[in-house]
Amino acid sequence: MAGTGTLKVTTPSDREITMTRVFDAPRRRVFDAHTRPELLKRWLGVRGGWTLEVCEVDLKVGGKYRYVWRKGATGTDMGMGGVFREIVPGERIVCTETFDDAWYPGEALVTTVLVEKDGKTTLTSTTRYESKEARDAVLATPMERGVAESYDKLVELLAA
Repeated sequence: MAGTGTLKVTTPSDREITMTRVFDAPRRRVFDAHTRPELLKRWLGVRGGWTLEVCEVDLKVGGKYRYVWRKGATGTDMGMGGVFREIVPGERIVCTETFDDAWYPGEALVTTVLVEKDGKTTLTSTTRYESKEARDAVLATPMERGVAESYDKLVELLAA
């Protein structure tokens, strides 16, 4: 298991990437930070001059979410969204993920599970891609660093 503050990335199958991190906060707070726009805007992908300009979350099965990040200096936008397939409040979110300008082929399915023990929450997020090629394309990007930096921002938010 990953220690507090450390992102662990594994590839459990040829189409999946799993990321695990422990947060020093109850799982309800970690869940809220993943589902409430006013909290998401404070940590998700907000780094290196990027801001989360559009953050819409219709948190119900069949509901959609939409994020658009903007790079301040260049005005570059990056958008993505998906549909919620399963929601267990405080415990589990399953949703699709598709980027406007696809940097990997196809749609992904993201399963996020939160487990609380002794006031700490272990977040495990598994993304299943349509192919090994799509998964490998994602692994070849600085995704791991970006996620780690976002989770560092989440730690700050949870500590506030």
